[in-house]
Amino acid sequence: MSDTPMDNAYWRHPAPDTSPQAIWALLRQSAENHEKALLELQEMRLQQQKDAEERRERQKEIDRQIEETRLQQQETARQIKETRLQQQETDRQMQETDRQMKETNRRFGDLGNRFGELAEHLVAPNIEEKFNALGFAFEKVALNQRLIDPSGKRYAEIDIILESDNTVIAVEVKSKPRKEDIDIHISRIEALREKTDPRIIKRYIGAVAGAIMIDEVREYIHQNGLYSIEQTGDTVKINNPEGFIPRQW
Repeated sequence: MSDTPMDNAYWRHPAPDTSPQAIWALLRQSAENHEKALLELQEMRLQQQKDAEERRERQKEIDRQIEETRLQQQETARQIKETRLQQQETDRQMQETDRQMKETNRRFGDLGNRFGELAEHLVAPNIEEKFNALGFAFEKVALNQRLIDPSGKRYAEIDIILESDNTVIAVEVKSKPRKEDIDIHISRIEALREKTDPRIIKRYIGAVAGAIMIDEVREYIHQNGLYSIEQTGDTVKINNPEGFIPRQW
């Protein structure tokens, strides 16, 4: 059968929306879905634990009834067997819930890595301009820098590095930054400064970028003297309080 315009139109699919706004929205939706799934699984597991405890108490009561009366021994034995089967089923369900939680974390971790790469490419094109507007004079921007010491050992990996004659800013990009991510990034900056040739006189500053930035984490970033970079529309903004002075290493 030959292709006709109608045939081609039938099989043609609309191109996916790859605009920055769509990608940021996908990042936020993924993080929110992940948290919702984990909460549901945690609630399920708590309920299963409660059911298991109730069945254990029921088992104790059955054992007490066995001692109190021999006349009900046959019926009690049946109840014991049924309760044990129920307990085994509960244990199986708990194991399955644990497996689902691990799988959810693994899948979100893989997805987060891919979204992290997308976020880096959304942040990087505007980051030099945003910092230079604050008075910096950056001329170099590098992505995914693996830092190697003289012995050939990798001691850090930084998502985005901005560099001028006297300043280096190391940027960590996350879909949804956590306090733990900030602590790790500070250690990364300290390692970068320590491994730098002491004859090179530069100041080192840190920044954290996120698609979703909750108030508690933003405040923690500021408390530690780092710049907070957040999505706004199809670009990013440096969101620090007035009079903010960054920490220098």
